[in-house]
Amino acid sequence: MQLSNHNVLITGGASGIGWALAQGFLKRGNQVIIVGRNQAKLDAAQAAFPNLITYRCDLQDPAAVEALSVQLINGHPDLNVLINNAGVQYAYQLLDEPHAVARIAQEVRINLGAPLQLTALLLPHLAQHEEAAVVNVTSALGVVPKSSVPVYSPTKAALRSFTQTLRIQLAATSVRVFELIPPFVDTDLTAGREGDKVAPEVVAEAFFEGFANDKVEIRVGKVKLLLGLHRWLPAMARQIIEKKP
Repeated sequence: MQLSNHNVLITGGASGIGWALAQGFLKRGNQVIIVGRNQAKLDAAQAAFPNLITYRCDLQDPAAVEALSVQLINGHPDLNVLINNAGVQYAYQLLDEPHAVARIAQEVRINLGAPLQLTALLLPHLAQHEEAAVVNVTSALGVVPKSSVPVYSPTKAALRSFTQTLRIQLAATSVRVFELIPPFVDTDLTAGREGDKVAPEVVAEAFFEGFANDKVEIRVGKVKLLLGLHRWLPAMARQIIEKKP
């Protein structure tokens, strides 16, 4: 994939990895659209980059996602790259969490339901372009699950599986399907947790290198080692993940 002259949509684009990707695309000569729930963050992002386009949308609401897709298709005919980045993560024990059902619903919807829905709605539009891409941001925890995040891990595993099957389905089309697998990243999602975190900018740089070289599975930092270890010594990989904060 070329790194410029795209029209890119990034969910969860006002902070963390999404914001780092948005800035990277903007600096490389692309039109960028970001989607988020927090209007103040969207306004701050647009103040930093006046050419940035923002949409406020609650990805928990299927009707809102459908309305967003209509706006995007009608208002941005050149849209050719979709990055499903938005995600939430809760750490809890199912036996002890009084709000488990609500938290499960939110994580499943935002981490999995919304990206599947948005991809399905926008795919016919993307496929009309000579060069297009769907990028799903998953997690090493989608391969090596962590018990303290009992719903986040399987939602990322499901998104990883969807990415792989979608890649096969679209092999004969102009749409390339990428998976970005970050390590433990310093974002709002990991706030308050100690550990060896990497900056979102590090993830973004790794992404652009892989994107430019058509590397469909982009493993960032220690993810390469973890997934390699999991292939040959899965029990050891699980032990490593469980010991991390």
